[in-house]
Amino acid sequence: MNQTMITVQGWIGTTPMLREVAGVPVLNFRLACTPRHFNRTTGAWVDGETQWYGVSAWRRLASNGGPSLHQGDPVVVHGRLDHRTYVNKSGVEVVSLEIDAITIGHDLTRGVATFVKSASSGAAGDPERDGAVAAA
Repeated sequence: MNQTMITVQGWIGTTPMLREVAGVPVLNFRLACTPRHFNRTTGAWVDGETQWYGVSAWRRLASNGGPSLHQGDPVVVHGRLDHRTYVNKSGVEVVSLEIDAITIGHDLTRGVATFVKSASSGAAGDPERDGAVAAA
């Protein structure tokens, strides 16, 4: 499969919502990424246009992310990039960029974190433990 993988650094822009879909935990939130560059002419940092991504995390990543992630947290998200096109309530066609997260972590360039290992139900490499989708 040719999938576009992406790693994005940004800030959680919405309250992460943990729910279940067909008995499987899923965590959803919006991620805001604002690129910055140094303008040598003015001698100041300049913010670019904020890019927004929808993020979905499944299974154990969702269960661990639910209590760990909060709106405003700086995070690094790695996963599969996808896009979908839809017509919004105003009748305008919109393209939405979405990340199916494989891993999410706090951005330690912005602060400190403490890690608490969760109880593991499987061995290393277990797809369920690692958050991969089991083949049907």
